[in-house]
Amino acid sequence: MRTLDWQTLDAAAQAEALARPQAALSEAVNAQAIAIIDRVRAEGDAALLGFARQFDGVELSSLRVPDEEFAAARTSLSGVQLQAIQTAIANVTAFHRAQLPEALSMETQPGVRCERLIRPIQSVGLYVPAGSAPLPSTVVMLAVPARIAGCAQRVLCTPAQRDGRASAAVLVAAQLCGIDTVFKVGGAQAIAAMAYGTASIPKVSKIFGPGNAWVTAAKQLVAADPQGAALDLPAGPSEVLVIADDSARADFVAADLLAQAEHDPSAQAILLTTSSTLAAQVADEINARIPQLSRRAILERSVEAIRLIVVPTIETALQISDRYAPEHLLIETREPRALLDRVNNAGSVFLGHWTPESMGDYCSGTNHVLPTYGYARTYSGLSVLDFVRRMTVQQLSEDGMRALGPVAATLANMEGLDAHASAVDLRLQALADKARP
Repeated sequence: MRTLDWQTLDAAAQAEALARPQAALSEAVNAQAIAIIDRVRAEGDAALLGFARQFDGVELSSLRVPDEEFAAARTSLSGVQLQAIQTAIANVTAFHRAQLPEALSMETQPGVRCERLIRPIQSVGLYVPAGSAPLPSTVVMLAVPARIAGCAQRVLCTPAQRDGRASAAVLVAAQLCGIDTVFKVGGAQAIAAMAYGTASIPKVSKIFGPGNAWVTAAKQLVAADPQGAALDLPAGPSEVLVIADDSARADFVAADLLAQAEHDPSAQAILLTTSSTLAAQVADEINARIPQLSRRAILERSVEAIRLIVVPTIETALQISDRYAPEHLLIETREPRALLDRVNNAGSVFLGHWTPESMGDYCSGTNHVLPTYGYARTYSGLSVLDFVRRMTVQQLSEDGMRALGPVAATLANMEGLDAHASAVDLRLQALADKARP
């Protein structure tokens, strides 16, 4: 963890201060992901069962979660846990249902009708990690928009635990979201199975969900293959950037930074503050809190990427934030909403002292699957739009062809595409012939 004064840094030092930890997607990881994909394509379910032994340390007799395991999972959760999942589903459903795009039909000119139709992606694969921590919240973030979009086939893969069962919380969340097709498969092998299909696991058209470096590599590889499956969005290690003035509480800010840093040793957390006093207090809070947290082994590594940066003004902080384009942006200032119009690049924004990033991760209603590693400059977080296709339709009447056809023929001839022009000219000639007495 380093505390820096932005004004004393030259351009190179400023760039280094904002440099993310080295990307986990290395040549070695890529090569390993390719080998896993090739084996799954060649051996199918046998490869998946072998990888379960190798990577998860479990001997599985079948990959699909049986009905009795779903039932046992439901009874293992407390009433409070069940209610928490249901509340999260309700809020995420409310926010995502409002995102459904509407069909569009209009005449661009008389006799020329253009339409946009909305169609769900018929088959989607949902990947839910369960390595260091099972993530029922990710089930909600993936399954709810898939259900709202109307995706007919929703396949979920999640790694088996040491006892050979899937996470009970993951199964309950899936069932509450209308999913009963769950397979105990993790890692790059799960991505390969959903992308190409096996005897047990159906092939899907698009794959959603976060994962480790091997999962990320596999998603990129199968998305580049026309026979594979599309991916949702590019993502790397989790990250958060906090903008704070002297009204912020140091304990709140420290907790917000650690909440992201605990995800992964390569996660990054940055504070931009106008208060050097706050920066020092946050550093003390972080050092005091890490030994008390259950994931301190991860935090002791990810803390090296924490940056506490003192800036001269909040305007400077906003400029730095837009340059960094964080996955999560927390604005903990006196008037946070007044700054929102000046935020351009962020995956998700959290306003005010009472809005920790954890709320978006779980239950406020927004989606926690977000672009990282600077991709927030060009990509949006997951939404219902990612689960549907927009298909356009056009229809011309005879009058529409008479009026607009010459324009298309002229443009086609300008481009030297005479077959395009001919398709129009033939119709114009037919209309002219029809009009003759």
